[in-house]
Amino acid sequence: MHQIALWRRLLAEFLGTALLVTAVVGSGIMATTLSPDDVGLQLLENSIATALVLGALILTFGPVSGAHFNPVVSAADWFLGRRTRTGLTGSDLGGYIVAQIAGAIAGSVLANLMFDLDAVAWSQKDRSAGHLWLGEVVATAGLLLLIFALARSGRAAVAPAAVGAYIGAAYWFTSSTSFANPAVTIGRAFTDTFAGIAPHSVPGFVVAQLVGLIAGVGLLLALYPTVGRAAGDVLVPEGVSSRE
Repeated sequence: MHQIALWRRLLAEFLGTALLVTAVVGSGIMATTLSPDDVGLQLLENSIATALVLGALILTFGPVSGAHFNPVVSAADWFLGRRTRTGLTGSDLGGYIVAQIAGAIAGSVLANLMFDLDAVAWSQKDRSAGHLWLGEVVATAGLLLLIFALARSGRAAVAPAAVGAYIGAAYWFTSSTSFANPAVTIGRAFTDTFAGIAPHSVPGFVVAQLVGLIAGVGLLLALYPTVGRAAGDVLVPEGVSSRE
């Protein structure tokens, strides 16, 4: 994967993250339109759409960039693979994070425009609470455990289905509805809809996600001491590359 030109990988990360956030925000808008009086049904509709599109996007962009779509995943990939030189380089990591954040913002704007809303409407949905931050720690650590355990055990090929299933389930078993992604969190501040998060709530979520990153990496090193060797297989097995 790393022999693929960096600009192509960054484009894949931008597009994949943008389409992911478009799906999250757009399905949330559609859910509130179709089921205006049932929040549980709205969350079900939103979670199903997110789980399905995440799997599809990993399949689409994975052969180009690894389909991280998430600064936490990219940071773990760099950290765990730095000794064996199997993960992202430091410069790659910086580029991935910028592309992911820019893509997430673009995805919110696109969803807003598709549903005839203002391109940017800052969310008013407050999500500042300790129990929500704890939910983000759990969601983020669990996501990293899943992704890197699959890679280390040679089962990265099932990552599209497994990651989609995990995020779909985590919508329901975490108090925060499992953002588990700093870029997506930032992007969702740009829409005042079902999936939005108020700008003042973003820092708390991002800090919790970084704590989840540390916890997830620590658990991975305890459970899979040689996990760094598989950093190049996140989220697509080594040797699976795009065709020109």
